[in-house]
Amino acid sequence: MSGKISEYPLPYNNSGPHDIMTGPDGLLWFCEFTGNRIGRMDPVSGKIVEFNLPRPNSGPRIMALGPDKNIWFTENLANRIGRISLDGGTVGEFQIPTYDAQPRGIKLGSDGNLWFAESNGNRIGRITPDGRITEFALPQPNSNPRGITAGPDGNMWFVEGHGNRIGRITVDGKITEFDLPSPNSAPADVTAGPDGKIWFTELAGNRIGRISLEGQIEEFNLPRPRSQPILIKTGPDGNLWFGELSGNRIGQITIDGKITEFDIPTKDSQPRGIAVGSEGNIWFSEQRGNRIGRVLLK
Repeated sequence: MSGKISEYPLPYNNSGPHDIMTGPDGLLWFCEFTGNRIGRMDPVSGKIVEFNLPRPNSGPRIMALGPDKNIWFTENLANRIGRISLDGGTVGEFQIPTYDAQPRGIKLGSDGNLWFAESNGNRIGRITPDGRITEFALPQPNSNPRGITAGPDGNMWFVEGHGNRIGRITVDGKITEFDLPSPNSAPADVTAGPDGKIWFTELAGNRIGRISLEGQIEEFNLPRPRSQPILIKTGPDGNLWFGELSGNRIGQITIDGKITEFDIPTKDSQPRGIAVGSEGNIWFSEQRGNRIGRVLLK
């Protein structure tokens, strides 16, 4: 039945899963923010394998596929960018030059490098596959960049949680910013949509937003207040999917703004990451529920 949700408990309590993605091996990979591990799950059998990170309290948060086919991730508390091989046997870590930068979002760019947002460092960073890091300061202080994605224009797009803006950076470091129409929206995450536009969540604004490559912004209110939409991804059905951190729901929005919501069985699970599984369903992480969930599409 389409829309049915199943949940899979993690082996250890209080693992705090955050982001989740599908790797080139067809398996689901996820960050355990509190457990200080990277997890891997077979979407068919449900089998979970976990890999401990070398340093304690690293706070792995957001992940992306690298050009080397390894899984790259931000270590929010350790101030590093991490990399793990698909067999889990090799972990590399790269120190960010700016102290206490608190990296969050990360994504592969059109230039073959990985780009990441420094929420506390107020910078956008770029790391080459061999670990060389370059940083680009944002024009205004305390902007709090968070999620980042590659746009269809070859640029990187990111959200500024405190600045209440959507930013764009070229691969050579030129930054342009666009103010959101609604104040204090606290944009949290961003993704390239199937319509050629950039979609984003407004954590405090309780909206899903969309911006054209020219900077025109539209916003769509969620049906219920204080839902706190968080991470967002494009689904295999041509819609956008997102987690509702306080609403305890998984949301779906069409490109014409129609929103559908699905209640998560576990109460107060705090859904965060969203991913498309290799089998064509929507998968998500439950930070407080300590589970990996699935929305059945097919």
